Amino acid sequence: MRIVDIQQRLQALGAKPVHQQRVLRHWVHALPHTQNKRQPEHWLPRAVRDDLPALDADLAALARLHSRHPAGDGSERLLLALADGQTVEAVLLQPGKVAGLCVSSQVGCAVGCQFCMTGVGGLLRQLGSAEIVAQVALARGLRPVHKVVFMGMGEPAHNLDNVMEAITLLGTVGQIGHKNLVFSTVGDPRAFAHLQALGKGDVRPALALSLHTSDAALRERLLPRAPRLSPAALVDQADAYARASGYPVQYQWTLLAGVNDGDDELAGIERLLAGRFGVLNLIPWNTVDGMPFQRPSWERAAAMARHLHRRGILTKLRHSAGQDVEGGCGQLRARAATGVVADGVVVAAPTSLRIKPAAETPAAAG
Repeated sequence: MRIVDIQQRLQALGAKPVHQQRVLRHWVHALPHTQNKRQPEHWLPRAVRDDLPALDADLAALARLHSRHPAGDGSERLLLALADGQTVEAVLLQPGKVAGLCVSSQVGCAVGCQFCMTGVGGLLRQLGSAEIVAQVALARGLRPVHKVVFMGMGEPAHNLDNVMEAITLLGTVGQIGHKNLVFSTVGDPRAFAHLQALGKGDVRPALALSLHTSDAALRERLLPRAPRLSPAALVDQADAYARASGYPVQYQWTLLAGVNDGDDELAGIERLLAGRFGVLNLIPWNTVDGMPFQRPSWERAAAMARHLHRRGILTKLRHSAGQDVEGGCGQLRARAATGVVADGVVVAAPTSLRIKPAAETPAAAG
């Protein structure tokens, strides 16, 4: 279901735009229709009122809570069941200045990042814009949500129309500030073009770019089906959008021990990000048994952050949410897909990739 389907359904029942907005606002904010002083019978057409129970049931069925996995850091991973029986993951982020939620945009993912459990099974289907917003509505029934990041399962650039519809609704009736709507991508040119156009509209989301390495050859191996743009070209396009929108880029860097945490990568980051309008998020890998990677020590990660700060690169060292509940993206879904819900069980893992340590990886030409 897409948001436009909901609007058309309401319109067919006689709802004017103001009625549609009110009904959508109640849904997105997880509020009862009786929340306001004016009760539904005082402002909604009768046909719409009569259909509300059925509509509410249909909207609730878009994303139902399958299981909750609270972590000691205050984050909470949610496994959500969709109407067709598929599942996706969302994450209530660690409590902080802004209460955040990470949402999924696809069932599975086609990019095939070698360190991500979601990419193991490939792409199964797109999420409709209403299914994306339904994750926010469900989460708001659990705790406040004032920030939404599109960093869950899937590549948002591969589902642009639905993601942008969801962002537009969340930035209007959802009342989420534009800088708190974060569109994440591995760097698809279509996303950059669309964001530039969207930046002139009513809702301008912030941008997160999954970079992970300054080495073009290594990036092709880590992200085998990402667009073949060099890290320098990706940063150029991201920086242009950041300056146009006024929001700094969030450069995402998943730290893999011996792969992209060496001194050569520190030098590469300096070359790429010096003078750029953005912040680098260093995120130690969320461990998945059976995958050919290791999580670097916290001391090494902290040393990298300190080094980059001294070189003038704004860097934040992030705690990977849900380490103690084995909540790396895709793990909850993988366990549920086989009927295994106990922690510690990994259903599948890629075996084809063999990454050399960063010091042994040859530099990309050019």
